[in-house]
Amino acid sequence: MSLQRARSAEEYVEWVKQAVFEVDDLRDCYDYQMDEMGRYPSFLEPLEEGIKTLYRQMQEGEYGFGREDLSFMSVVNRHSDDIPFAILLRQINETHRKGIDVEVE
Repeated sequence: MSLQRARSAEEYVEWVKQAVFEVDDLRDCYDYQMDEMGRYPSFLEPLEEGIKTLYRQMQEGEYGFGREDLSFMSVVNRHSDDIPFAILLRQINETHRKGIDVEVE
């Protein structure tokens, strides 16, 4: 399956903002179930930290595209069945590694 890459810097930033929202929502879901579970799943904290660090780097002008996977991708690859927005994270990573998908005329 070929992953879609962002078509503009604005779209890429929106995807990262959406990922921040989604990881916060996932934490809220686990908060709701905390009585049953007793603790958060082990992947949640590194996932949340990685996504929020990426967004903070963008906000502070410190972000740069790269050839390596983003820090949270090892978590995504191991726990994708438990992360409802794993495809979004894979698209963000694909854009990070290969750049914005601009149409060449």
